[in-house]
Formats: sequence, structure tokens, C-alpha cells
Amino acid sequence: MFFSDFINQIHRFQHSSLGGIQSQFKLAPELRKKYSEEMILTKTPKQAAVLALFYPDEYNRTNFLLTQRASYKGTHSAQISFPGGKVDNQDNTLEETALRETDEEVGVTTNEITIIRQLSDTYIPPSNFLVAPFMGFCEHKPSFIPNNEVANIIEVLVEDLLDDNNIISVPMNTSYMQNIEVPCFKLNDYIVWGATAMMLSEIKDLIK
Repeated sequence: MFFSDFINQIHRFQHSSLGGIQSQFKLAPELRKKYSEEMILTKTPKQAAVLALFYPDEYNRTNFLLTQRASYKGTHSAQISFPGGKVDNQDNTLEETALRETDEEVGVTTNEITIIRQLSDTYIPPSNFLVAPFMGFCEHKPSFIPNNEVANIIEVLVEDLLDDNNIISVPMNTSYMQNIEVPCFKLNDYIVWGATAMMLSEIKDLIK
């Protein structure tokens, strides 16, 4: 998809109905599907926000940014995610959280980014976070400056997200599940699963 075509569709992205849980559950692990909205509320989840950032490459093709988190002793070590993180005391809104974290993690400043819209909240059971995803864009390809939380910058073509052949299923071993088949996107040879895949599934449906 050329970036000019993406820009021309922003009005539609802003005013179309979101797929919500129906879109998200296409790429959700079975474990996640057991959590109802009522059950999530009883857990009083912590709040976080992330940004799906779109921008043109040198060929004017539309890309979006993913990151591989650095390895650490924690639930989401080395996983693929959007830039983002938990709400800070200085944040007045969830949008501010997403923009601040993007600046801190990959060096793209707030004045470079135009927010398109907020997407459906996504719950992450292992860490008990309720994440607000936002879509935004830069008019030019940003210069990414990752901090120590980010191991790799991953630039993905939108056309690869839209390609159904890039949806696969893989056995996953984590601290909370063993050898469980999970649906995922395979993008740039990275396996994208869990909450990030659920968010991408809603974005994919919105763009399509």
C-alpha cells in the first residue's frame, strides 16, 4: 500500500466501526478467551497505552513500527510489541502515555506524530494490564533512536499485515503455559502473538 493511499483513507479509519473483541479474538490465545469483561474488571487491571505508528519508507510504501523488547527477568522479555508502557503520574491522558513512551523508547517525538484514533482496549492476563492502543502516523520516515528497553527496531510493510498467508499457528512455551498452540502473525520472520497480535488483528480489519 502506497503511503498516499493510506493517508487518503484516514477519514474512513477514524469513522469506521471497530472490530473490538471479535477482531481481537481471531489472533487470541485460547487462555485469553476465558476472560470476560466482567472478570477483567474484578481484577482492577493496571493501565497502559501503546502506539501503532505508520509512516512511508524510501519507496513511499506504508510501514508500521514494532519493537523487540530487551531480554530481562519478566513476563514480556524479548517479545514483539508496539512502543508503549504503563501510565505515569505526569500523563493526563492515555494518548499522552502512548506518545511519551514512543518518544522514550524509539526517539520519535510527539510533534512528529499525528494521532488517528484510539482502538479497543486489550487485556493482558499475565501482567494484569489493560492496554489502550492508538493509531498514529508520521508524514516522513522517522529516525529511530531506541533506548535500552528495545533490542530491535522492526519495520513492517502494511501489505504484509494484510496478507492472510502471514497468519500461522505455533506451539508456545512461557512461564504460564506449556506447548500450547497459539495463532500469530509471522512478520519479517518474527513471531508476533498475544496482545500485540490481537491489536494488529483489529488494525488489519479496520484497514481492510
